[in-house]
Amino acid sequence: MSSLSRELVFLILQFLDEEKFKETVHKLEQESGFFFNMKYFEDEVHNGNWDEVEKYLSGFTKVDDNRYSMKIFFEIRKQKYLEALDKRDRSKGVEILVKDLKVFASFNEELFKEITQLLTLENFRENEQLSKYGDTKSARAIMLVELKKLIEANPLFRDKLQFPNLKNSRLRTLINQSLNWQHQLCKNPRPNPDIKTLFVDHSCGQPNGARAPSPANNPLLGSVPKPGSLPPLGAYGPFQPGPAPVAAPLAGWMSNPPNVAHPAVSGGPMGLGPSSIPASLKHPRTPPTNPSIDYPSGESDLAAKRTRSLGISDEVNLPVNVLPISFPGQSHNQALSVPDDLPKTVARTLNQGSSPMSMDFHPSQQTLLLVGTNVGDIALWEVGSRERLVLRNFKVWELGACSMPLQTALVKDPGVSVNRVIWSPDGSLFGVAYSRHIVQIYSYHGNDDIRQHLEIDAHVGGVNDLAFSHPNKQLCVITCGDDKTIKVWDATSGAKQYTFEGHEAPVYSVCPHHKENIQFIFSTALDGKIKAWLYDNLGSRVDYEAPGRWCTTMAYSADGTRLFSCGTSKDGESHIVEWNESEGAVKRTYLGFRKRSLGVVQFDTTKNRFLAAGDDFSIKFWDMDHVQLLTTIDADGGLPASPRIRFNKDGSLLAVSANDNGIKILANNDGIRLVRTFENLAYDASRASETAKPTVNSISGSANNSGFADRVASAVGISGMNGDARDARSMVDVKPRINEEPNDKSKIWKLTEISESSQCRSLKLPENLRVNKISRLIYTNAGNAILALASNAIHLLWKWPRNERNSSGKATASVSPQLWQPSSGILMTNDVHEPNHEEAVSCFALSKNDSYVMSASAGKISLFNMMTFKTMTTFMPPPPAATFLAFHPQDNNIIAIGMDDSTIQIYNVRVDEVKSKLKGHSKRVTGLAFSHVLNVLVSSGADSQLCVWSTDGWEKQRARSLQLPGRSTSQSDTRVQFHQDQTHFLVVHEAQISIYETTKLECSKQWVPRENAAPISHATFSCDSQLIYASFLDATVCVFTAGHLHMRCRIIPSAYLSPSISNANIHPVVVAAHPQDPNQFALGLSDGSVHVFEPLESEGKWGVPPPLENGSANGMTTAPSVGASGSEQAPR
Repeated sequence: MSSLSRELVFLILQFLDEEKFKETVHKLEQESGFFFNMKYFEDEVHNGNWDEVEKYLSGFTKVDDNRYSMKIFFEIRKQKYLEALDKRDRSKGVEILVKDLKVFASFNEELFKEITQLLTLENFRENEQLSKYGDTKSARAIMLVELKKLIEANPLFRDKLQFPNLKNSRLRTLINQSLNWQHQLCKNPRPNPDIKTLFVDHSCGQPNGARAPSPANNPLLGSVPKPGSLPPLGAYGPFQPGPAPVAAPLAGWMSNPPNVAHPAVSGGPMGLGPSSIPASLKHPRTPPTNPSIDYPSGESDLAAKRTRSLGISDEVNLPVNVLPISFPGQSHNQALSVPDDLPKTVARTLNQGSSPMSMDFHPSQQTLLLVGTNVGDIALWEVGSRERLVLRNFKVWELGACSMPLQTALVKDPGVSVNRVIWSPDGSLFGVAYSRHIVQIYSYHGNDDIRQHLEIDAHVGGVNDLAFSHPNKQLCVITCGDDKTIKVWDATSGAKQYTFEGHEAPVYSVCPHHKENIQFIFSTALDGKIKAWLYDNLGSRVDYEAPGRWCTTMAYSADGTRLFSCGTSKDGESHIVEWNESEGAVKRTYLGFRKRSLGVVQFDTTKNRFLAAGDDFSIKFWDMDHVQLLTTIDADGGLPASPRIRFNKDGSLLAVSANDNGIKILANNDGIRLVRTFENLAYDASRASETAKPTVNSISGSANNSGFADRVASAVGISGMNGDARDARSMVDVKPRINEEPNDKSKIWKLTEISESSQCRSLKLPENLRVNKISRLIYTNAGNAILALASNAIHLLWKWPRNERNSSGKATASVSPQLWQPSSGILMTNDVHEPNHEEAVSCFALSKNDSYVMSASAGKISLFNMMTFKTMTTFMPPPPAATFLAFHPQDNNIIAIGMDDSTIQIYNVRVDEVKSKLKGHSKRVTGLAFSHVLNVLVSSGADSQLCVWSTDGWEKQRARSLQLPGRSTSQSDTRVQFHQDQTHFLVVHEAQISIYETTKLECSKQWVPRENAAPISHATFSCDSQLIYASFLDATVCVFTAGHLHMRCRIIPSAYLSPSISNANIHPVVVAAHPQDPNQFALGLSDGSVHVFEPLESEGKWGVPPPLENGSANGMTTAPSVGASGSEQAPR
């Protein structure tokens, strides 16, 4: 249905309502699904017309569409059941229980049992939870309040609760206008035409030579404008001329709708008691990022409605536990665990020497903190070891190249403050915005190596903010300043690309973002105006008032789906609000600021869940979905009135400015473990120094380098990938305290070898006897469960409980998980096509929110609900069979499917349609990986070919065969995985591990096992891309430093397999890395078992990487046999 046809439905609804066709109006509302009439729904609920209530709802949602829908239907049916019991109509109650409420038993069996037990009570109010149940009328009213909130929060009702703002009798007016035109175009118009039908075009029958007036007084149609006042005919055509189109993410901001606050809604578990809204809940739905699905138009409307059960975008960010299911010792409420998720413990206190004005953590090195101060200093801290790596005072690099106004200003007053420091997305650059004209960009090469990259005389006056962005796939720097402008600069050359003018006051902040392929920038000025700009010269697309006006900053949640702003007025009134981007309106305003803030409040977001702001000598936290203040932390005191704050990327650390030029680092449990890792590393370094023999050169330097191996490896990652051996060596060289030449390099470094179970933490997960080989393995994105797909097409899910031994509820080798199944007892089992399916190729992909898994075992592709294990749909029966699956990073409805006929199919789940078919391989596709930064898909095949495809048009950009020196390539699977920087990717083949640069498709690093060594079975990056975990067919596991592919640790089979098993040709088939803990991984074995590994707490890491002098600088390394008898890694 086209968008005009959709609007016609609204006109018909208006006409039917005006003509009092009441039943027909609501029937059309239900059948079209375009408008949910809340008033009608309220009336039916108040009247207890439950059948009509559910029938009307069915036009918009079904019971199992999402958790909001489920709770809506449950509340209605629960009320219906209680009313029957209140009337002593037991038979009716039993009927409702069996027909209406039993459907919920599969989600919460205990609740269903409790509901059933109400039949045994003389009065159900004897149940404690129902003791306050009043009469029927009041109970319905209370329930209705909850239902309205659930409906308003339900994504399926988005844009369906507001009827378009139409003038009265709009359909009549359009028909009159049409007839008016028909009459004016008559060859022989009559003065008083008698129009008796609309079924055919109007035409006057008899000529009279005069132009007639329009049928203005026709009794059927009512009045219309006079003929002379009608606009040109084209204005009523379907294709109206208009201004340049506005990007969809900004369109809603253009219309300045009224501010509507949407209350937070309970998405919590169903219960017996009266409807209530809990104080907090875990991750209520975040709006999806794809307007083409969630804001359908045109023909997609009815298609989306028809295929709702198949599409999955409506659930993009729902948690797995729609109705939380308890483990032993774990209550529903524990799932919220707000205090545990917040960094609230002071883990470090640093002394900067001058007052911090801006801070930013490195995007991948989670403990590396960049600081800018009020005297123009910049510093780089390794907060784990408390080491200040860099301190630079303000200095103009080329004073002669600066403008005269700047030179004059510096002569009059040399005092300069830092307004903003920020890392580039990949951490290879950082920018500093100063209070005087200047922006300086540094390149970062690891450890303490920062180099001058660009100096830009950007603005007249202060540069108030700085940001990096990727318009047109090119890294840019965005600045704003006191001269009321926003400017965009090329981050490589410093060339100015755009200047945006239009603000009438100094521009205070910028917030670049993108939705779909639309790149844009929000800006705020000191007069409280918010404007938005595309990367063109057509001016601002938005002119809006910021709550709080004056000093306002804007920020998106980490997943880019929710927009927030924080502002402080000149009077000290502070506001944090969430914006409804589709309407340009404030969605919710957060409460809890002091009436008069004593400074400009700064804020930050983390985990797509929390907001934090520095106010009233403390840090205040909010759950994004609740306006009430969650908690306040004073960080053991000593904070200024409005502290500066900054989270690290995973939210485990929070940097807070303190009095006396201090910085406090707050940490949650994960953050505490993270910083303790560096304590252990620093201790290792000092211990190695103390025990060094004087005959060994640079032992203290090497030890120090090893002690900070994780940081150094992370820092040199990009440089190493580019093959810059000189720079790589310079990053780790440390001035020696002992100058004698080395005579035994084996004493400098030795490969860490783990051969006994006591040397690491490992855990064999509870087994299922029906499984004899693990084919695929993955951690859930939340990090609290492991999902496996066995060769017999059965899925296994292990979940870790949250309890005293495991307060985070995350996967760990220290606590055994539960092999989980829903109460129904069903298994997620794939369709199988071949009789010998044990040898079939298996594949699966998990949605970003852990709600769904898409899976295949050589049969049809199945889509499973991870909470219920129910099969939501199956599609694509073989042949050809699917061999690899990957979700599009921006749209859960688009999946790339590698096939055994060598093609790749780009499939839209919602509309059940193959959008593109990619041909480039000659054998089956064995690996797929998306880069959301480069907008490409990389594929690999059993033909040892790599292909790069554009995700914009799905055309092939380049292809290359693997470099396989002296190895057979026959039918060996090749896997690909993107590095965290999204520009390099890992290639895993039985004969090599390689790192490729994507844009040129060139191999920058390669590791090859020695001759006659066991082949590689699988490998994967750690979550921070600083390590690579690789498994081999002899059951050995090796840990590499990713930046240089140097082996740092080897785990011998005897460390985790019993002697009887280790000789039975049992080996790891697949390796999976924990999504938040870079030192945890899991193995899926050929005997059907799964093992989880972590280093000893006393070690905190997997071995120590060799000094780079011991490695190879030419990009190619080899290794000894990886079996137990092998020795340390040797260069080639």
